[in-house]
Amino acid sequence: MVRPLMGRLEVLAETVPDVAERRRRIEAEPLPANIGVLIDEAAEAAGDRLLWDFFDTGQTITYAEMRRMVNGLAARFVALGIVKGTHVAVMLPNVPEMPLAWLALGRIGAVMVPVNVSYRERELAHVVNDASVSFIIAHGDCMATLEGCRADGLIQVPPERTIVVQGEAAGAIGWSELASRPRETFDAPEVVGHDDLLNIQYTSGTTGFPKGCMLTQRYWISSGKVNAFRDGRRYERILASTPFFYMDPQWLLLMTLYQRGTLFVAARQSTTRFMEWVRAYRINFCLLPWVLHSQPAHPDDARNEIVRANVYGVPRDLHAGLEHRYNLNAREAFGMTEVGPAMFMPIERSDMVGSGSCGIACPFRECKVVDDEGRTLPAGEVGELLIRGPGIMSGYYNNPQATAAAFSEGWFRTGDLFRVDENGFHSIVGRKKDMIRRSAENIAAREVESVLNAVPVVAEAAVIGVPDPLRGEEVKAYIKLKDDAVAGADTLAAIIEAAKRQLAPFKVPRFYAFRDEFPRTASLKIAKQLLVKEADDLRAGSFDRVENRWL
Repeated sequence: MVRPLMGRLEVLAETVPDVAERRRRIEAEPLPANIGVLIDEAAEAAGDRLLWDFFDTGQTITYAEMRRMVNGLAARFVALGIVKGTHVAVMLPNVPEMPLAWLALGRIGAVMVPVNVSYRERELAHVVNDASVSFIIAHGDCMATLEGCRADGLIQVPPERTIVVQGEAAGAIGWSELASRPRETFDAPEVVGHDDLLNIQYTSGTTGFPKGCMLTQRYWISSGKVNAFRDGRRYERILASTPFFYMDPQWLLLMTLYQRGTLFVAARQSTTRFMEWVRAYRINFCLLPWVLHSQPAHPDDARNEIVRANVYGVPRDLHAGLEHRYNLNAREAFGMTEVGPAMFMPIERSDMVGSGSCGIACPFRECKVVDDEGRTLPAGEVGELLIRGPGIMSGYYNNPQATAAAFSEGWFRTGDLFRVDENGFHSIVGRKKDMIRRSAENIAAREVESVLNAVPVVAEAAVIGVPDPLRGEEVKAYIKLKDDAVAGADTLAAIIEAAKRQLAPFKVPRFYAFRDEFPRTASLKIAKQLLVKEADDLRAGSFDRVENRWL
């Protein structure tokens, strides 16, 4: 039976503890001493419950089975020479071996360096060499790339320090043999503490090579706890739909451990199947891709058990409609690889839907908006967001210059432009480096994109600045249409008219180009730097709104 459509959208604040009280409790309670202690506590409490379900292959594990597997792997890793502080590259898709490897390395105090399975030789070699990797765990499907690196002399990690999952390679160690001896207990040879590294997590590298963020045990343990408890709700069934070598499935797993719930893991992300998964596995918490608004309507859209869905950067005009269509609480949040969870919109604040706000500071985090001289700005003024708190990254590995530039007196400089209102709610304006300067006006690409993304025929938009001899820069919009839309004059006219209705005249893009697809970063963000490099003249092939013609 479908519940009343708005029933879960009207959350009464008095039914849950005050948000500030939840924050105080999360910060006051001691964190587990390390990720191994978190594993033990969860396994003791939830032993026979299902911890994860890789539903595309039907591979499941209970809490107790996970602990035995992790203990056995940790012991075998130590026997191979993987000890506290050893850097291990892990190049695996969404298979159970990925979280098992991470948890086992964490139990030892070793460091995982996640690697995108789509990397080619140059990209893989950069990560392996930059992160001082000593061992590699790789899927059989990735071995050709790895062996290509060796053949070209790009990496020096020998075959005997390579562990192969679901495959074979000459001289390498087979995962199945290592995983064949589960153990009830494991004692780490050295004490593992909050400040010991757990990951060197590489950013998506929107400019130049990606940088390795040094993330400690405290970073991950606190991230999992914050996401698990900041709403004061029970999330028994959690969905991970993106690759484990990205950030989100990792903290979703730790969130699941705290909640004593079950993590449902997709083999690969899919917008078209997303709500099918939500319904089939009765998901309570997920990261909702707002591009679902472009999917064809389904009679069961509102039939789900989601308590909270995190959304990121949803266009303001789409937010309420997304909630209503799917009958769920969609709440904004903000985080970065460097700082973990930084802001969230409390689940109670349905009045903030469509406000464009990312919410308030998370537990363990302080946020402030400053001007170019570092002075805190009053409410309503736009400046750079700075974040600090225990457990943020300890720096960029092997890159002291980038580390120094990223911090100001203990505050991490996000490079994002924000404003904060008188009630402490933060709203992102755009990237500091993603501003277009047209004559004397600053235009946030994100604001223009938000308006364009809300146009019914638009699936996704990207906005850049085009050099102009008169005004310095003009605004150009790249448009990807929904599948049922036609890239014709009428469609373009409707997009331009929508932009004129909602933007000041100087913000309305002058140039337009249709795209079948966008170049992407490793984390699937639109790679604007690649768009800019596609042509010497960015006007060529565009529609010029002022001259009313295609160039």
